[in-house]
Amino acid sequence: MKEIEQKLNGKIKRLTNKTFKFDERIGEGWFSAVYFLKTKEMAEKKLPHNHVTMQFFQKENAVLCGTDEAIALLHTFAEDPEKLEVNSLKDGDKISPYETVLTVSGPYQHFGFLEGIIDGILARRTSVATNVYNVVKAARSSGKQKPVIFMGDRDDHFTQQAGDGYAAFIGGSTAQATHAMNEWWGKEGMGTMPHAMIQMFRGDVVAASRAYHEMFPEDELVALVDYNNDVITDSLKVAREFGTELKGVRIDTSRTLVDKYFLRNHHLMGTFDPRGVNPELIFALRKALDEDGYSHVKIVVTGGFTEQRIEHFEKLGVPVDMYGVGRSLLKLNIGFTGDNVLLNGTPEAKEGRRYRPNARLEPVEYYKQER
Repeated sequence: MKEIEQKLNGKIKRLTNKTFKFDERIGEGWFSAVYFLKTKEMAEKKLPHNHVTMQFFQKENAVLCGTDEAIALLHTFAEDPEKLEVNSLKDGDKISPYETVLTVSGPYQHFGFLEGIIDGILARRTSVATNVYNVVKAARSSGKQKPVIFMGDRDDHFTQQAGDGYAAFIGGSTAQATHAMNEWWGKEGMGTMPHAMIQMFRGDVVAASRAYHEMFPEDELVALVDYNNDVITDSLKVAREFGTELKGVRIDTSRTLVDKYFLRNHHLMGTFDPRGVNPELIFALRKALDEDGYSHVKIVVTGGFTEQRIEHFEKLGVPVDMYGVGRSLLKLNIGFTGDNVLLNGTPEAKEGRRYRPNARLEPVEYYKQER
């Protein structure tokens, strides 16, 4: 996200690129749990002069994300948002279990109906950011930082791409698969060739790569080499064709297939799982490329990678230069809770909850969020 933070009278003013696109029906309560709407109505009629403080927390060690979006939501749909007192941590902050990440103070009827929506924003964005952070951490466990490409476009509804892409950026992924995933942080999507491109050239990886290179000469040429399930043979074919112009090869072998390299070398079988993108295949590919004089060609792996699988590859020293990860980054395993903890300046919360002041919170100045 294009964000500038300016210190104004000791407060944080967040200036965004106005890319938050909210459904207007939020203001009508369409996405709020009905009991929040009933409480809003009751507060308006029975306790109009109330002043509450609502705090938000979660229960894991995590990388926080979604605060800017939640603040923009408040500034767009709360009543008299300029009169609310909002204090927040920042996107990208490391947070601890039960640490307060956001507080909102004001008349309940002005903002309370947004509680569940804020919980949902923080839960999804923080889950994705934390998942990506853990994968990026795993990808440097061998001592060398290896880039992680966020490839989650096919694993969730397309309307989630912009927010998920931003959360992935906050978590440490420096490249995303679609333009939408880059919308909030001002970049463009990146990618090379899918299997569909090779299919149209009837499995001829060299012909497909040549067409790609002619069409997109500014791009670094990275050939997808698992279409024929013969990774080493096809990698050497494109390397011999393009030489130094070939920057990398990508392997995306299905977990249900055994590469033809192992079928030709039966003596290697029996001591490991030969299916999919496995360490032994990547070691053999690296050796073949180096022996043929193509040590400059980098190896990109995709297909079912998780934090644990990357850690395993790195522990073994598998010569991977870049990981592409999708589905595992979108698992939502962090939930946020919003609680009213102060009423008219005094502690008042349900049993088991209490006001938890956090010295790290910074006050946020109101800005008008364009609809």
